[in-house]
Amino acid sequence: MRDHTTTPSPQRRLAALLVLLVAACVGSATAQVVTVLTHGSFAVTRDVVRGFERATGYTVRFVAGGDAGATLNRAILTRANPVADVLFGVDEGLLPRASAADLFEPYESHLIHSVDPEYRPEAFEGVVTPIDAGFVTFNLDRGWFDERDLALPSSLADLTERAYEGLTVVSDPATSSPGLAFMLGTIGLLGEDLWLDYWAALRDNGLTVRDGWSDAYYTAFSRYGGDRPIVLSYASSPAAEVIYAEAPTTRAPTLNLRCFGCSVRQIEAAGVLRGAANPEGARAFIDFLLSAEFQEDVPLQMFVYPVREGTPLPEAFERHAEVPRGDEIAPLPTDLSAERIERWLTQWTEVVVRGRTPDSVR
Repeated sequence: MRDHTTTPSPQRRLAALLVLLVAACVGSATAQVVTVLTHGSFAVTRDVVRGFERATGYTVRFVAGGDAGATLNRAILTRANPVADVLFGVDEGLLPRASAADLFEPYESHLIHSVDPEYRPEAFEGVVTPIDAGFVTFNLDRGWFDERDLALPSSLADLTERAYEGLTVVSDPATSSPGLAFMLGTIGLLGEDLWLDYWAALRDNGLTVRDGWSDAYYTAFSRYGGDRPIVLSYASSPAAEVIYAEAPTTRAPTLNLRCFGCSVRQIEAAGVLRGAANPEGARAFIDFLLSAEFQEDVPLQMFVYPVREGTPLPEAFERHAEVPRGDEIAPLPTDLSAERIERWLTQWTEVVVRGRTPDSVR
């Protein structure tokens, strides 16, 4: 019998070897990149990232996804073929949706012991890693109230009073993470029997709703040409006003509404996306986010608070952006499931946007 097998020519062997070498190089290059999907407010000093890259050999690529809610939507829509290895910016209000979509490969950084226990929500344990904390709070335009000799509001109830009619702007909880945090805070503070009544009172007192934080703060807020001197923002915003003031100042032009239940804590976390191309690099990057170098960079880059114990705050934070006291922080509702949040959002929209009565949507 004649043998039909043939020995490849030297040219074919060389071509095959080149194909294997190219494939190996491409695979190696892909494995050395860590892609991080973030919301639009994420920021970090480039030299801090370079330190991680030098120490690990990875190259970090950031993909901006808009507001935190929009970023999560993108991750969910692309979960069959993830656009990144890490998702940064999911908080307690957004995590239930991410969990319902089975978005994360469970991972909690081995540096979790360095995180202040106050910033370690039970819902995060073993799934995602807390990285920073913000406090959603109403900011008041000090000058606007001074010019009109109008007393500053001193409680959430004041915002429903005639003296403050037409003065408040918030961001939509359906499209904005601070808006969602505040809505959840009112539910936790007032309970399911009363929270919609509070929102109806705000609505009837001339409340304005904008899609996102930027639109509310930089368009509707009186500090930037709008007609609303009360804006839903963050406890750190007065510090930002001082740091970015055109002329040096030691007096913040805005201040926080500080009262019982006036703030809602918003802890941002990072997680490894299920199906990530580089899960090992993703875990290394999440560990890096809890490093002293990154945590010290957090306040002046993102104007939120580091979660690592002992991390110093900038002077402007110490003077103008104190962390709210315990009694000033509204509790979140228990059992934050995706289904319950969706129902609350529907009720909120019907009452605040469409003008229905609370009783008609309960």
